[in-house]
Amino acid sequence: MQKLHLSQSLSQKLSPQQIQFIKLLQVPTAELDARVEEELEINPALEEGKEESPETAADEYAEGNFEEEGKKEEQDVNLEDYLGDDYGGYKMQGDGNYNPDEEDREIPVSSAMSLHEQLLVQLSYLRLDERQILIGKQLIGSIENDGYIRRELEAIINDLAFSQGVETDLDEVEEVLRKVQAFDPPGIAARNLQECLILQLERKEHPEDPEIENAIAILSQCFEEFTKKHYEKIQRKLNLDDEALKEAVNTITRLNPKPGGISDGMVRTQYVIPDFMLSQVNGKLEISLNSRNAPELRVSRSYADMFDAYDKSDKKDKKLKETVTFVKQKLDAAKWFIDAIKQRQQTLLRTMQAILDYQYEFFIDGDETKLRPMILKDIADKIDMDISTVSRVANSKSIQTEFGVFPLKYFFSEGIATDSGEDVSNREVKSVLQTLVDGEDKRKPLSDDKLVKLLNDKGYNIARRTVAKYREQLHIPVARLRKEL
Repeated sequence: MQKLHLSQSLSQKLSPQQIQFIKLLQVPTAELDARVEEELEINPALEEGKEESPETAADEYAEGNFEEEGKKEEQDVNLEDYLGDDYGGYKMQGDGNYNPDEEDREIPVSSAMSLHEQLLVQLSYLRLDERQILIGKQLIGSIENDGYIRRELEAIINDLAFSQGVETDLDEVEEVLRKVQAFDPPGIAARNLQECLILQLERKEHPEDPEIENAIAILSQCFEEFTKKHYEKIQRKLNLDDEALKEAVNTITRLNPKPGGISDGMVRTQYVIPDFMLSQVNGKLEISLNSRNAPELRVSRSYADMFDAYDKSDKKDKKLKETVTFVKQKLDAAKWFIDAIKQRQQTLLRTMQAILDYQYEFFIDGDETKLRPMILKDIADKIDMDISTVSRVANSKSIQTEFGVFPLKYFFSEGIATDSGEDVSNREVKSVLQTLVDGEDKRKPLSDDKLVKLLNDKGYNIARRTVAKYREQLHIPVARLRKEL
């Protein structure tokens, strides 16, 4: 038996315009141009260019308040919304924070062959038969971005049989693999770290030098002891004196453990495009938006002319009315996009200004120890915005300062209590921890327990597990692995 029940509930839904703003807020400066170009292509009512009059349009849209036109179909079109000059143009210049003198330079992009393409070119130089070339291509295709082949050769043999119709065996594949391992960069196509380092040593100009021979012997016969820095065991096993061991170890540590070099397999230079610029003007710190965050956009004048033509024509013409309804939708979309860009600028500036005010001492000279504990809620409360909004800004934006480019998330950190009862940023504690490790005697590195004691002596109330966590975050190995001869 079916029953009907009435229930009432509250739910919050984002309008399409709010969703558009959220997406725009997350877009980094480097990608904003592409997003604007995309909108220009799909909406003919949106144009790129400077405003034609000093009046700024779209100001009637209050910050954070998107009109929800389009939620319902209107029977009649209000021509007054579009015939005037109100939306004739809108110059997006960040409310005075845009620098008109800044040149709109093209961002340089370095183009080059990928690692796999370079290896295939080297493969083509070898005098191999068609069968060996197929095996070589399969091996190169199995090389991961860091330069290693981690797939088992037996699996590669199966791939060749099923996908290429090539029946082969382990000996033949290993023979071709050795040829690929002779390619540049040295160490490429190794199956593990041990093989990678040995391949590089064998490619040295003078492999017969004692330090290289000793280094190969260490990696070949004492690899486990080497990774654990059990140098006394290595000396006993290979009968090496202190000086010979030190030279061999130094030779090994200068090798490249990741011959692929980069995470995406492309040989290219990446450029960080900051969203904000920090400068000192008359002794005061001032923030400005990168000009790429301030595209000049306006609503198409020709679309307003369409409404003008419609206003003078027969209002009962169904086709004209359908046309003007379509045009109105495009005009609304253009206004919404312009407003979303403007709100993006305002939100970025408000968030960055709040961070600047909160971390003012740091921005004066870039001293990391002057960073205050700061969490997302601190900034959200300061600018009266949601934590998720601040998070979106902090996770995708950066600022150019006199002492480097910093991602905004760099300025957020938790607090650590001190003996004086104050909280300091965990970045300050990490900085002190790094200083202690840098200044230690590498023959007798400081254990985590000793680091805890030294930090406590400096007034930082910190537990051993926290020191271990911070040490790992700083990519500092345990004391045993920091030991040097």
